Amino acid sequence: MEQKLYFKDYNEALKQNRILGLKCHSCGALTVPPKMACRQCAGFDLEVTEVKGSGKIKTFTTVYVAAEGRESEIPYILVMVELDEGPWLMGNLEGIDPKTATMALIGRPVKMGNKIFAGDKYSAGEAARPVFSLVE
Repeated sequence: MEQKLYFKDYNEALKQNRILGLKCHSCGALTVPPKMACRQCAGFDLEVTEVKGSGKIKTFTTVYVAAEGRESEIPYILVMVELDEGPWLMGNLEGIDPKTATMALIGRPVKMGNKIFAGDKYSAGEAARPVFSLVE
């Protein structure tokens, strides 16, 4: 079994505002972020592909108790976005005051950007994470 997309390469693409995923030749599903097998059928016949980075908010939560190392960011909004190509991707939502977030966010279209952070004691250094903003 060959690893088709390493997290390191996925992370480098994120730093350039690109999302790499894996397209399954068996069922056609896209898997994002990278995994060893297809998220839909668990097949291993995968090909690296780029997805657009746009989609709709499926759900969200406002975080008031941050993970270690992110204390200075609270409060912030975490969203689960269904990308236009199908997979769901988690990221931060920017441009909205977290204290005013309501259920009206669900279903709103978003576009992905990124935020680069220095890393922490659990990571191998600088990394990027998806950051979404509302599309008007």
